[in-house]
Amino acid sequence: MHTIRLKVNDKIYEKLLWLLSKFGKDEIEIIVENSTFSNDQKYLEKELNEILSGEAKFIGVEEAEEQLTQITENR
Repeated sequence: MHTIRLKVNDKIYEKLLWLLSKFGKDEIEIIVENSTFSNDQKYLEKELNEILSGEAKFIGVEEAEEQLTQITENR
């Protein structure tokens, strides 16, 4: 399956969605990009680049559990 990213004018947006809705879910999946999606994508790209470049800091299970406990206790 391929992914295409389009920037669509407001005038034809509804018509394009109507056309795309005529295809089956196994043929086309509409992925709505909003600011959360874009922010998450940028964050994950940054994290992946840190891993690939060897700059990422990894922690063990015990330390991760400790950090999660601290976060939940501070809420």
